[in-house]
Amino acid sequence: MARSLYIQPPEEYEEEICPVTKAQDIIAGKWKIIILWHLSTKTRRFNELQRLLPNISKGILTRQLRELEEDQMVHREVYKEVPPKVEYSLTPLGESFLPILYSMGDWSKKYLKDK
Repeated sequence: MARSLYIQPPEEYEEEICPVTKAQDIIAGKWKIIILWHLSTKTRRFNELQRLLPNISKGILTRQLRELEEDQMVHREVYKEVPPKVEYSLTPLGESFLPILYSMGDWSKKYLKDK
């Protein structure tokens, strides 16, 4: 592809954080996109997420959920019960990511088909 076809970043971004880099920081992590995908369909409890992601350790799942919560993508609801009940759901910000997530899925299907 010819160099002239690349979109050059605007000069005002040179001193700021690149918006793509910020998005990458938020969703970086082996499991975050998959967690968001599972939360896109409904609110889920921790153990349910762990069953849906059988290759993830409890500690990693906890860390990824905490980071998503810190970035305001996921809401954590703790119910005062015995045993404690904790549910995770997408925040409005997390829901605003869904079109991107679905586009990634569409792209992946096309990639696998054309491969």
